[in-house]
Order: sequence, then C-alpha cells, then structure tokens
Amino acid sequence: MYSLLRPLLFAFEAETAHGLAIAALKLPLPRAAAPDPILSQQLFGLRFASPVGLAAGFDKDGEVAHRMGALGFGFAELGTLTPLAQAGNPRPRLFRLVEDEAVINRMGFNNGGQAAAIERLKRHERPKDLILGINIGANKDAIDRIADYEAGVRAMAALAGYLTVNISSPNTPGLRALQDRGALDALLGRVMTAREAGGPPIFLKVAPDLEPADIDDISELSLAHGIDALIVSNTTISRPALRSAQAGETGGLSGAPLHDLALARLRDFRSRLGTRLPLIGVGGIRTAEQAYARIRAGASLVQLYSALVYEGPYLPARINAGLAALLKRDGFASISEAIGIDA
Repeated sequence: MYSLLRPLLFAFEAETAHGLAIAALKLPLPRAAAPDPILSQQLFGLRFASPVGLAAGFDKDGEVAHRMGALGFGFAELGTLTPLAQAGNPRPRLFRLVEDEAVINRMGFNNGGQAAAIERLKRHERPKDLILGINIGANKDAIDRIADYEAGVRAMAALAGYLTVNISSPNTPGLRALQDRGALDALLGRVMTAREAGGPPIFLKVAPDLEPADIDDISELSLAHGIDALIVSNTTISRPALRSAQAGETGGLSGAPLHDLALARLRDFRSRLGTRLPLIGVGGIRTAEQAYARIRAGASLVQLYSALVYEGPYLPARINAGLAALLKRDGFASISEAIGIDA
C-alpha cells in the first residue's frame, strides 16, 4: 500500500506531507502482529514489548505517539517540547534527499508548548503495550536554558514513561554547547535534582559529532549524576558524500547517510562505559539487520524516524519480525542475551 501512496506524498512539500501523515495516523489503524516474546525485555522498571522505538521529532506535540503500538513500536518518544510554545525556524525547513534516503531538517523546536501538550496527553487513553517517552528542550530565547530543562522535568514527569533531555539538536543556536563539560555538569545536576523521588527515568540525547574527549566527559558526568541511559545519537551537521540536489541545505542530516557515524559513536560509548549505562541506538536504521547490529554493538533499544519516510509506517513491524528471526538463528533465547555481544 505505501509503495502506491509514496509518490503522492512526495508530490507535496516535505513538511506538508508530514502533516498529512500525522492526520492519517489519527484514523483507525490496522494493527500489526504483536512482537515475538523473544523481543521483550525489562529496563528501567518498564517492560518493552519490542526494542524498536519511534524517535523524537516525528510527533512534536503528542498528537499520535500513543497510537504507535499499532505499527509495531515498543515505545514512542514525543517532542521536543519546550516550556513555551514557539514557531521554530522559517519554512522551508524540512527537506527530503530522495537519492540518499535521507532528510535534512532545521525545524528549531517548533511546538505548541508543554501546557498544551499536557492537556492533550491527559485526554488520550494511556496505551498498555507502549512506553511513552517525552523529549524536552529549551526555548530559543530562554535567558537560563538549564531552568527550562528543570521546568520540563517538573511539568512532564507525571505523564512520561521516561524523559529525554535533548541538548544535541543543531537547530537551536548554542544548544550543543550544553554538551561541554562545565555546562553539562551544571545541567545534569539541576535536572536530576528536579526529578522527584519515584519520578521517571531520565535519558540524555547526544550528538554524533563528538570528539574522544567529549565522549569521555559525557560518559563520566552521566555516571556521576545518575542518568539512566544515553541516546546515541541525534542528527549530524557533517555532510558525507551526498547525491541529492538539496544536500547543501543547513540543518541536521538524518537517514541512511548517518548510519555509519551513529554506529561508530555507539561503539565509542560502549567501549567507554561497558555495561554501566544502557545505550539507545539511533541513526540510519532501516532494516532488521541494521537494528540487530546496533543491539550487538551495545544498544539495549533502537529508535528510527527518517526511514519511515522511505519505507512506510509498518517498518517497525517488519523489523520486529526480522529481529526475532535473527535472534533465533543465532541461538539467543531473549534479546537481552544479544546486547553488546560484539562489543
């Protein structure tokens, strides 16, 4: 079905097509087969029926994330949500690089704000088979950006299976500077203090464009402050060899060309951290084999987004089936046994 619809969607400007996709996902959805029990695992006190999750950025305002279990996702991360609504960067700001199976975005944390999202999420039925994560960020014009993250933790904690602190988007000027050692130390200290006892797990999402010293600092501080997991990684500002006419657009690059870089950063963090901190692998994943390689390299979970543009909404269900077959082929009784086996 998607192979027939894709040319029609691609006839629209990318952000318009994305809006149509969100609208379509509000309609009744055929339900994919339940993930094989071999894919189930318990992490952070949560049961993940599948290790395949929806990355942040697809559903910025929490309109359809609660419905993603029907497509085969085990978890879905909505956002990025900022304390106050903001329009983001001027359009056009989302570009398909069809020849490269990639996307460039410079959205700029466009969203309706946390208060509006809270009211929306309260109206939605809480899914039983899906973990809902909430990705939080800082407003572009915030005087104290760390205070925005503290506010996000306090505002969204009650509705979140987990919270993600996003300091790695390249589309808010100066945001990635929060990955520097001194700023990160202050950020993590204040964010973890803002989480009340019994609050949800807190993840930190990092960029792929890191030097070895950055990896050392982020690893050390994440352990010191008790961060629950690292999401590796966000979009890249680097530009590998690309064929598409829109390759020169500014913004973060995602999709197939990000695969090798994101996998390398995952291996770097696994090498530095060992099994002391769970990792979530993101970037360029579009097949079961690629998801399996990320898991064997040390990822407990994986996320995808850009691949949906090219492969269609039921890609997670196909990856689930492929992952289960690969695990059984290699003699694993559960996915937990395969995590980091190649590290």
